[in-house]
Amino acid sequence: MRDRDVDKTNKTNGQALRMDRLCKSYQLGSMELKVLRDIDLTINNGEYIAIMGPSGSGKSTLLNMIGCLDRPTSGDYWLGGENVALLEDDDLSLIRGARIGFVFQSFNLISQLNVVENIEVPMYYQGCSERESEQRAKKLADMVGLGDRLKHRPTELSGGQQQRVAIARSLANDPLIILADEPTGNLDSESGAEILKILDRLHNEGKTLIVVTHDPGIAKTAGRLVELFDGRIKRQPKSE
Repeated sequence: MRDRDVDKTNKTNGQALRMDRLCKSYQLGSMELKVLRDIDLTINNGEYIAIMGPSGSGKSTLLNMIGCLDRPTSGDYWLGGENVALLEDDDLSLIRGARIGFVFQSFNLISQLNVVENIEVPMYYQGCSERESEQRAKKLADMVGLGDRLKHRPTELSGGQQQRVAIARSLANDPLIILADEPTGNLDSESGAEILKILDRLHNEGKTLIVVTHDPGIAKTAGRLVELFDGRIKRQPKSE
């Protein structure tokens, strides 16, 4: 991996990201499967976006594009002022670790690690010192209401508590964007409501949130709804 300093500052006049005519296809033998078609999407700093659409509409693929987990077949993707569409794998990994915070439906916590240690994981990969990582992890755990659960492992936490750990972990490297994939999908209604309150608070603090969801509660709370249908954006009110 070649050395690369990732600049987290935004150089796009308030834009967190911009996609221009972005397409994604997969080759299946002699057939080409077009999953995303001419996606034009701009998300400004501090926006709260809900992405919705039926199964097979391209939501997961768009999430992978936004999160730098995959590259587009064609088109441009500007993230934090840099066109990341054609970056090499190593550079894309660095960008992803520094600029994107992930929250998953299944939490994706490491069962052998406690709350603090799980939150520390992204900081380890960014080269933070052990002391700095631990101090920040404890602050983030306290922020999501888990200051009294620091030494607990995932199996000792409820689903809602595990998702709060995942949210704290997503904030570890102070990312440009928090990207959440069905964050309330595995939770009961009470735990889901608690997660919605945390997301609302993060939005009010100026964080940029992009949530892929089927939850109408998130769709109502978000500032803008982006709907996908057959790989295209169906309805997208303009950002202010």
